[in-house]
Order: sequence, then structure tokens, then C-alpha cells
Amino acid sequence: MKKFFLFIVSLFVLQSCIINSEIVYHTDAASTSVTDIDMKQFISEMKAMTPDSLNQQKEFGEMDKLPTVWTSFLDIQKPAGKQETNDLDSIRIMKKIFMKSNKENNEPAGISLKLEHFTQADYQMLRNYNKKEKLPLDQNIFNNWDGKTLTINTENFNLKNIEESLKGKASKDEAEKVEGMITMFFKSIGTTLKFENKIKSITGKHDWVKQVDHHTIKIDYDLKTMYDKEAKFKNADKKIVIVTE
Repeated sequence: MKKFFLFIVSLFVLQSCIINSEIVYHTDAASTSVTDIDMKQFISEMKAMTPDSLNQQKEFGEMDKLPTVWTSFLDIQKPAGKQETNDLDSIRIMKKIFMKSNKENNEPAGISLKLEHFTQADYQMLRNYNKKEKLPLDQNIFNNWDGKTLTINTENFNLKNIEESLKGKASKDEAEKVEGMITMFFKSIGTTLKFENKIKSITGKHDWVKQVDHHTIKIDYDLKTMYDKEAKFKNADKKIVIVTE
């Protein structure tokens, strides 16, 4: 499984991706998240510039190996005939993490990652699992949700998980430059929070957080501001508490 993520990360450093995540908060205190990595523009430009590139054929060949329907990490490993771990907790988590490649007109368009019905205990195990795997996860998945109230720690409005994924792929010299170059890697990154029940109240404000409707909150990262230590916010509360009906 690791080689697929190394492939994803290698694409990050070559172009500007668009990353959109959606987290659905269930009333049983679990949540499901889907992250879509849109690579259409890069793939189109790369094919136009280097149509006969052997490197391109290798990269797109790796993408073509990915399933086009949701498939668990555990099942993706089966065709290779090997399992990366015998740890029961890791195996249980791998059964709840899914991946698929996306295509348009039978051409590669991007990759999606899904965490299916994760509980708070699952997220704690995921933290430990991710220390080794370095998956490009949305930090917002780790916010506390009890089935009625979501507590958002806005100090986690950062790209640390993605940075760690990039550093894991890069050379030592390149890794030191990752943070300074992150705004070149991505066009935009946003997260949508959806609640099964209506939002009753919101306490706390942040410039990047907006309520869309009775069930939806949108977080749009300002990447330039994120890496500007002198940036000033109109609203930047450390905690945002969303209570649902």
C-alpha cells in the first residue's frame, strides 16, 4: 500500500493539486470522511508536454493499477500476495480505509481516500498507524465529536500531515524546503463538514470557517496566510464549538 502513497506524493511535488475533503458527522458519534485529490490539469499538461516520456508512462501505469471502485487497503494488498502487518489493530483500521482512482473519458483524473464510519477510538488508532504510513490526511478528522457536539481546534488548521507525506518522499535537502514551497504545490484546499442533524449553535469564529446552511460548515484554507507569521486575522478563536439538535 505504501508504494501507492509514495506515487501520490511524488505527483504533489510536480504540480498544483486541488484537494477537497468532506466529513460527515453521524449521530452515533462516528464520522465518515472522503478526500478527493484532483489531478486533471496536471495530467493534461504533462501529457501535452511529454507524450512519450518513459517516466510519465511509469507514473500513469502505477495509477492504472489502482481500483476504480472503493477498495480497502487490506484488499488492495491481496493481489500482491503479501500483508504489510500482522497487528490486529492495524488490520482493523486498514479494513476501514478505502481508496480508488478517478477517471474522466477513460483518462486518469485523480485519487480519492475514504475513512468509513470511524469512531474516536478508531481515530486514536489511526494516529498510531499514521506515524509509520504518513498518509495525507485532513487534520480536521481528529476533532472531537460526541454525536451532538463538535469541538474544532483551529490550531490544527494546518497541513502537517501532508507536509510529513511530502518530506517522507523527498530527499533530505528537499525535505527542508517543503514548508516554504507548500503554496506552490496546491491550488486550493478546502474541507466541508456535514451534520446529520441541524446545527443548533456555533460558538467561536475564524476567518476561514463559514456556515453554508443548517447542516453544513465550510473551511477554506488561505495557504499564503497560513505560512505568513505576521498575518493578522479578523477572527481567529482557538476553539469553535458546534452543537447540533
